[in-house]
Amino acid sequence: MRRDYRAAVLTRSNATATSTGLNRRHNGHLMHTENYTEIQRVLAEERSLADAAEAHGTLAGCLCAAIGYRFEDWLLEILPEGQAQPMAKETLRELYVDTAGALEGPELEFELLLPEDEEPIDARTAALAQWCQGFLYGLGTSVGRMSQVCPGDIGEIVRDLTEITHVAVDTAQSDESNESAYAELVEFVRIGVQLVFDELGPLRDQPGPPDVPLH
Repeated sequence: MRRDYRAAVLTRSNATATSTGLNRRHNGHLMHTENYTEIQRVLAEERSLADAAEAHGTLAGCLCAAIGYRFEDWLLEILPEGQAQPMAKETLRELYVDTAGALEGPELEFELLLPEDEEPIDARTAALAQWCQGFLYGLGTSVGRMSQVCPGDIGEIVRDLTEITHVAVDTAQSDESNESAYAELVEFVRIGVQLVFDELGPLRDQPGPPDVPLH
């Protein structure tokens, strides 16, 4: 990973984890998420406009910022005409419900949907970058309503996630160093997304503008 950016991000990640009383491994898997490979297969069969990581990032971003974001709204973002076969639709609905429940729950169980740890580090790193790209897109769908809350902590997190969309494996570093950097970045993103969700709670509680679609 890029060492200069990693140092800056990890400083904020450790501070965030301490302030929330949560400093755990990135792969705790407290949230019951579907298998990344299975979601990737379903999306490919349904001719998705995004892969599994980006699609899940988009879902998380929209759940953070959009008022009354529905499962059907997410399908419209990631599938042609928002349509899926019944079994695929049920699988994606489970992911939607799990993700929304984890973000809203009191135990901070939210996890990113990323390739399993057995996958090559470069593939996992690329997926993390795509996840952040999807999240920023989802968050941006409500940018008009976020104009008064983006400054401060949320603005900093958004800037950090924008940097992570460009993250790459540092071939000059050891495998162990890259694995450690990846794990810490995943944890930083996880905590940052949870903070964004919590901070935007009052915004999501506001009534939406009449006759204006979410997207």
